[in-house]
Amino acid sequence: MNIFVEILCWALILSGSFFVVVGAFGTYRFPDFWSRLHAASITDSAGVILLLIGMGIYSGLTLITFKLFVIGLFLFITGPTSTHAVANAALVSGLKPPQKKKQPPRKPKSNNPQKAK
Repeated sequence: MNIFVEILCWALILSGSFFVVVGAFGTYRFPDFWSRLHAASITDSAGVILLLIGMGIYSGLTLITFKLFVIGLFLFITGPTSTHAVANAALVSGLKPPQKKKQPPRKPKSNNPQKAK
């Protein structure tokens, strides 16, 4: 195998692993359910796809590559769908997303040029 292809494969595998680990820390560190759900869904989808691409390139054009492609397609469809189902169930059960604190109204600026001097 060409050294460039092997370096590319390992870079994809390591970056996918990095995304999965960062997602795990994000799930632990974020303050509320909605932030944790977002961190878990985005990083796991990206991490697993990068891992599967790296493994597919490393294995060459074989039946293993086709199986990895099918697994990736399955995860690409079911990951966001399950995240949406969990978010919808949380919203229906009464867990509201955090709202921004309202700022007090600011005083409008005067259009009088004499006061501006």
